[in-house]
Amino acid sequence: MIDRSPPCGGEAPSAPAAPGGPPAPEPREAASPPVALPVRPRTGRMLVLATVFVCAACGLVYELELLALASYLIGDSVTQASVVLSVMVFAMGVGSLLAKRLRARPAAGFGAVEAVLALVGGLSAIALYACFAWLGESRPALVAFSLAIGVLIGAEIPLLMTLIQRVRRQDAGGAVADLFAADYVGALVGGLAFPFLLLPVLGQLTGAMLTGAVNAAAGGALVLWLFRGDLSRRARWLLLAANLGVLAVLAGATALADDFERVARRAVYGSEVRVAVQTGVQELVVTGPSKGSPRTLDLYLDGRLRVSGYDEHRYHEALVHPAMNGPHARVLVLGGGDGLAAREVLRYPDVRSVTVVELDEGVVRLARTDPMLSRLNDHVFDDPRVRVVTADAFGWLRSGAEGFGYDVVVSDLPDPGITPSTKLYSEEFYGLVARRLRPGGRIGVHAGPLSTRPRTFWTVEATLRAAGLATRPYTAGGRLSGFPAGPDRSTGRGGSPGDWGFVLAARGRPPALGVQAGTTTWLRSLSTAALYAASRDAERVRIRGLPPSTLPHPRYS
Repeated sequence: MIDRSPPCGGEAPSAPAAPGGPPAPEPREAASPPVALPVRPRTGRMLVLATVFVCAACGLVYELELLALASYLIGDSVTQASVVLSVMVFAMGVGSLLAKRLRARPAAGFGAVEAVLALVGGLSAIALYACFAWLGESRPALVAFSLAIGVLIGAEIPLLMTLIQRVRRQDAGGAVADLFAADYVGALVGGLAFPFLLLPVLGQLTGAMLTGAVNAAAGGALVLWLFRGDLSRRARWLLLAANLGVLAVLAGATALADDFERVARRAVYGSEVRVAVQTGVQELVVTGPSKGSPRTLDLYLDGRLRVSGYDEHRYHEALVHPAMNGPHARVLVLGGGDGLAAREVLRYPDVRSVTVVELDEGVVRLARTDPMLSRLNDHVFDDPRVRVVTADAFGWLRSGAEGFGYDVVVSDLPDPGITPSTKLYSEEFYGLVARRLRPGGRIGVHAGPLSTRPRTFWTVEATLRAAGLATRPYTAGGRLSGFPAGPDRSTGRGGSPGDWGFVLAARGRPPALGVQAGTTTWLRSLSTAALYAASRDAERVRIRGLPPSTLPHPRYS
């Protein structure tokens, strides 16, 4: 008699294949027995999906925080975004494979993964900033954190897939659809919370640590309560201690975040940090004493030296006065919220109006109220001829506000290699500027240092020519400030430039390069002879055949 009862695993053996017939199907793997839950299976399933939602939101915040901090600390946001995203996506695949080793104990594995992810992700921002402040280089740390966070995020879904099947068996396609739906909605919430809530309210450091605390609490609560039956007594205590330790570390780091920022800021900028303000656009830092000569002042925008009191007059004289050589009743300054370009413009008594278009009203506010900076710009914003417009220069020009007809346009904008500034050095932008010029009007453009970044300089010049403008390139030497300038904040890369590069442009014929007669009595570093010599020297190293930079194809790096 044949025993037809199923063996001790639950599944009946397959019948042997008939001779000449199709092979017998393979026996199915035994299903894992459901876990004894403290709630109904439907409620347990919803709790797992809610945890997926929270973990996805936290994971995207970690990713965005790495992207934002890399762009801020290193510069060149396109390159940094490419590095972070590609490394993280690769690491997520690695994490998914490694998670296969944890599927035998999915609850303990998921709890451990979330505790480590909360600690690594929560402290990633403060660690990156510390590397930059004291080591001067944060790229290796950026790649390491991207890899570690990516591996841990990649391990989440396989483990959660196993856990949700332990709650209630369902077809794999339905389980994957539910998990991915919760994951994608959580990512949406995390992606919106970072720029609109965490970053403006808490800042990068505290925001990352709060996210880590939420991550640890959600992962620990799911495992230690819902799946406590899957854990041994020892495993429960270990996971509880690990999560409490992570929360304690993050709480302590949060309490010390302000002190850390002050110490790190001194390591970057020196001991005389007098003003440190985070506006809605960028970080403003002013160093130097609050009394004495304004020559001791340094102004940093997002960590890049924008103004040095020792040599700013050389830059602003070379930028403004060649463009003022001719009619200059109406002047437009693009950027220049520090007021220093407008100061040079107002040295001409026949100037009737100056319009300053500045994106960050915080810079203008600082230039009005800071005692040293307002002395340096001669309190220019108190002059009734000066009008400030808080707007993006590209959008303002495109809108056609205030009509047309400027004699001089001064483009005092951040370095073209900084990604948000590339559209302000595009062919389309210069076309809009050219439309604002009166006949015979001139444009003075800051084009980056010729000595250390010649390709960028000549790309700016080629872009102006592509917009239908005739150009006269030149440089100004005597740069004394030693802090690296340009798109890359990291010290030791490319060195500090010894010059500034400029291009004077006009419609039709190339503009005359020189300074107006009678200005040499108060110009400290500029003369017509010096400009001609600088222009000849620049032409000797011209890079020919460079294509212009456009909005769809930016060419600055």
